[in-house]
Amino acid sequence: MKINDNKRIGAMNPYNKANENRSTGQVGKKDRPKDQIEISSEAKELLSTAGTTKSPEHLRRLEELRDSVNAGTYHVDAKKIAEKLFPYIK
Repeated sequence: MKINDNKRIGAMNPYNKANENRSTGQVGKKDRPKDQIEISSEAKELLSTAGTTKSPEHLRRLEELRDSVNAGTYHVDAKKIAEKLFPYIK
């Protein structure tokens, strides 16, 4: 009389080896393509010129705004904001 089939002893969990490989990161690591990004020459040119076009007038105005915000004297006109937002609400 045969109680245990000797072929089934190691077959308790047939997916065990696959799970072990997956948890260690060995399965398919070389097969996956790497993410890549390419920036066109036009985009590089736009990025390089975007920060250099600030005029002295613009920089002076930014400094004035920064100082007034830090001092707590900057006032936001709610009516002007509402007028600018109104066309988008319609």
